[in-house]
Amino acid sequence: MNKRIIAAVRSAQELEEAVKSDAWMIFMLAPNIEDIRVQAELVHQVGKKLFIHLDLAEGIGKDEYGIRFAKQQGVDGIISTRTNIIKLAKKENLFAVQRFFAVDSQSVRTTIETAKSSKADMIEIMPGTMLKVIKTLKKELNIPIIAGGLIETAKEVEDAILCGAIAVSTGKREFWECV
Repeated sequence: MNKRIIAAVRSAQELEEAVKSDAWMIFMLAPNIEDIRVQAELVHQVGKKLFIHLDLAEGIGKDEYGIRFAKQQGVDGIISTRTNIIKLAKKENLFAVQRFFAVDSQSVRTTIETAKSSKADMIEIMPGTMLKVIKTLKKELNIPIIAGGLIETAKEVEDAILCGAIAVSTGKREFWECV
């Protein structure tokens, strides 16, 4: 299993492919209330972890009840851009990945301050091709970093890892096998 690649999926078909891949973790980016338990069971049967993007979840509240529900369904963690959701997940002892978009130097400074405040278990910085941002965040924060978004080549995966990311989340199936 490849601990450096996280399969990012949006559909049941993509999930089935990700389950068969070398990726150790799966980010379900378009979860819905009806499928989460079955998806968590499928992922756990092969020894992988399932995280759901709570901000994009259909039918699940973006509050403490939604987080408890997700935990009861068997998810291993949540992804959110919202600091309040990250804090609620931590309160419920659910692993939390906070997603940030770095578009300029101000957004990088905001990322640093917000990540310190939220106390997320990991942060995901997007786009993942921004090596300078990854290096800066790695230096300033003591939080594991996942690079995600706009990853197009194996070299970009390698560069993100070399700059300090612990893993790369990608929808590109060719990277779900060992890189």
